[in-house]
Amino acid sequence: MWDPPAEHPLRRLFAGLTEHAFFSHLGVADPPLTDYLSSLLSRFVHCDAVHRLPGSDGRPLTELVGMVLEADQLPAGRTQGEFYRHVGDFALFWTGVYPEALNRGRARGPRDALVDYTAQGKRGYLLTSRIAADRAPGQADLFRRLSEQFEVCAVGLREVRREWEERRPDLPPGTPLIG
Repeated sequence: MWDPPAEHPLRRLFAGLTEHAFFSHLGVADPPLTDYLSSLLSRFVHCDAVHRLPGSDGRPLTELVGMVLEADQLPAGRTQGEFYRHVGDFALFWTGVYPEALNRGRARGPRDALVDYTAQGKRGYLLTSRIAADRAPGQADLFRRLSEQFEVCAVGLREVRREWEERRPDLPPGTPLIG
């Protein structure tokens, strides 16, 4: 999984946009939270990262339903925690950055049409925090906050998207940031 270092230009761009959106528009000054979200945005630039979890058949999972079902069947431990974390990340990314894509997908009728992305994202982060509690208490606290503040994070990510779209006034809204 590609996770650019903090000094990478893309990571710095997302860090600045995320810090500005969360502090200026939402009044949230939480550096570990905004660092995590800017890292999430940087990682999810690559479609391979968005659909990185393999199903039991070895093919990438593309729907949240499949990710949740797969995570629930894994034995407790690190791998299960990684799946739940990805469930939270996946749900937050689509809920926050591209909510209109969720509506389009639901209109087509896939299994995700019946899933509450917010509820599953919150659950994914909460379960991740519980799994991480013994090994990494600081990480556990971050994932607990992501669960508790999921809706605020989604609003903040929508603001990040609005700001990056404003940086390219010559292009119509929805045009990819990098191209």
